[in-house]
Formats: sequence, structure tokens, C-alpha cells
Amino acid sequence: MSDINLIIVTGPTASGKTSFAAHLAKRLDSEIISADSRQVYKEMNIGTGKDYEDYLVDGFLIPSHLIDIREPGYKYNVYEYQQDFMDTFEKITSRGKLPILVGGTGMYIEAVIKGYKLINVPVNEPLRIELEKKNLPDLVDQLKKLNANLHNTTDTKHKKRTIRAIEIATYYQYHDQLDTYFPKICPLILGVKFDRGSRRRIISERLHARLTSGMIEEVEQLLKKVTPEELIFYGLEYKFISQYLTGQLTKDEMIKKLEIAIHQFAKRQMTWFRKMERGGIKIHWLDGHMTMEEKLNRAQVILHKQGIAMK
Repeated sequence: MSDINLIIVTGPTASGKTSFAAHLAKRLDSEIISADSRQVYKEMNIGTGKDYEDYLVDGFLIPSHLIDIREPGYKYNVYEYQQDFMDTFEKITSRGKLPILVGGTGMYIEAVIKGYKLINVPVNEPLRIELEKKNLPDLVDQLKKLNANLHNTTDTKHKKRTIRAIEIATYYQYHDQLDTYFPKICPLILGVKFDRGSRRRIISERLHARLTSGMIEEVEQLLKKVTPEELIFYGLEYKFISQYLTGQLTKDEMIKKLEIAIHQFAKRQMTWFRKMERGGIKIHWLDGHMTMEEKLNRAQVILHKQGIAMK
């Protein structure tokens, strides 16, 4: 009997990992848990790549979880994700199924694999007032002093996020005895990726397709409910399209900046995966150019070696 209790399917944006994970889930009679930090939000569909049709395999809708669970404007965090994952993981396994975690948010995946001891840090209003007086570089220096092993670089790109990171690091200093439970995870990780040139081409093609299929209109509707500043927080499509709709960028500038940003994002994702591998986490990479059947056959060989049978 296999010790594996979670299959993870990951890869950079536009690698086709969701469709592959859905086909794999069909073969394993499994369910999918999303590991995407933006797909948790309702009404943020085209910009986050919620390709719902990917979950329909041979006329069967694969059960999926942790998608569309928060309202736009909400600031979802890793702690909440870890708790939501744990609840979902236990429900799926209680049904005698092997869950499949799919997504490209490396922080979420590592929080699951490594079982980070996270707690729900409350707001420290006096500290926030004090920190608001400082500029971003000074805040980053303060954060690095508090957290020498700083690994989430997004915490240093925006003042609000940096302040929150300092707030969390400060709380941990005085609450280091964490009484937290997290199930032991024994994962098997499958990755899907393309060569750099193909990845860039696919990203560009997908972006232009989404721009002509309602992504700008999606952001327009969201701006009726949340402020531009709140949407910009989510980055990439929501950042640059918000800037275009508020007159900060022309359409051509928006498209050019967005395309560059998504390419850079995919590169950062691959850097994160390589860091995971250097840390001893094994990722079985599949070539994105393979047909779906070839990917499934390759996965079957890998899973069989771990005592997991596919249909």
C-alpha cells in the first residue's frame, strides 16, 4: 500500500496543468483542490484563468474545491488557505479518495507540503500607525531584521503588505509556542512545463485571447464593487487593466506592460520550483508538448512505482 496521500500537479502559468489534473482525477476517481491564490475570489474569472471547461472530462464534471470562496476585495492569506486546505483534504480522504492539489502558487504548495505552523495574527493598530510613517525601503529593512529567512518577496513590493508582514513577524516574536495541527502530507508531485520559447508564445497568445473575450469588461464590473487600489493588490491583469480603465495607461501601454509582467511572473514561478527541488522536493516534470494521453501514460508509470493504480 502506498504512503502517498496527496498528488500535486503544478507548473508555471499557461502550462496546461489544470486540464491534465482533471484528466488525472478522472482516472483516479479523485477530487481537485486548487492551489491558486487568486482563483479563491468570486467574479475574478478570466483574469485568474478559471477555465471551468477544463474540469469537464468525458462529460463528467470533476469535483473541485477552494475556487470562488471569497468576495473580491477580501485579503485572503496563507494561514486561511492552510486551514481551508486541511478541512477539504480531510473531507476528501474520509471519502476514501486521493486528493489532487493543482496550482502554481508556490507559497500555498509549500505551506501544505511543509506544514508551516501558521496562526491567525490579529491587527495591531498602534503598530500600523507607527509603521505608516515610514517609507517602503525602511519598512523592508525592518522586516528583514525581524525575519532573517524572508522567503515571500511579494511582502517587500507593496507598503501595505510589508506592514502586514512586520505585524505578523512581531506577533511571532511574542507567541512562539504555536499549538497548531496539520495532517502529515506525503506528496507525489507532477509538474507540467514548456521550454522557455514555447511558454512565452503560449502566454502571449492566451493574453490576447482573454483581452478579446471579456477580461477588460470583467475588470470594469469589479471596479463597480471594489476600489482600483483593492484590485491593484491582486496584481497582473487586475493591476494593469485597472490602471488603463482609470486613465493611468493607454491601452497599448497596458497590454505591453501586462505581457511583460506575466512573462516575468512565469519566470519567478520556475525559480520557485527550482528552489523547491534544491531543497529536496522531487518534482516529476512532464513536457507540455506531450499529448494528454502521453502525459497520462507517463503519470501512470510514475504512480505505479509508488503503488498507486490508475484506471
